[in-house]
Amino acid sequence: MSNIPFTEKRLQAETALLTRRTVVRRFRENDGEAFFSLVQNNHSRLHDYFPDMAKAIHNPLEAEWHVRQWLADWLQLRAFNFAIWEKEVADIIGFIQLKRIDWEIPRAEVSFFIDRDYENQGLMTEALEHLVQFAFWEADLEKLIVRTPMDNYPSQRLVRKVGFQREGDLRADMRLPTGELVDVMLFGLSKITYEKV
Repeated sequence: MSNIPFTEKRLQAETALLTRRTVVRRFRENDGEAFFSLVQNNHSRLHDYFPDMAKAIHNPLEAEWHVRQWLADWLQLRAFNFAIWEKEVADIIGFIQLKRIDWEIPRAEVSFFIDRDYENQGLMTEALEHLVQFAFWEADLEKLIVRTPMDNYPSQRLVRKVGFQREGDLRADMRLPTGELVDVMLFGLSKITYEKV
């Protein structure tokens, strides 16, 4: 038996978060085709920051398999993976995740991605603000972390805007698809700090 604390609160967690301009909801069966379009439209950018995903998804069927693995992770409380949908046109424009959950603390790593056509519009800020609330109040986590390459300034600005603080630097902690090892900036946000803001 796993050491994951399957509390009623966690098992009943909301599966859709409504922001002013987006619907941030759990991936569902048959989201694969829409997800594949997102991957195809942003393949070069995903290749830099989500290389395993970019390598694994070559067609809608592989995308559907990926979506169903993420859904299984949610149902077993191994990760919480959300698709981000733009409200007006009902298109998938990104994803946001609570992954690498350590239930002993409990802590999770946050990662996110938005379609290049929707950057710099504040949509990911809305999604991240709601994900943080979900993490602390629905999933009942105590700590969130974000790891970002040193040169990913947009992500660093975004997480700071939502309340994350720089906690340190991790040397040679991420390998790029080129094989190069790069330094990573570590950001963190605790529930205690978040409650005080």
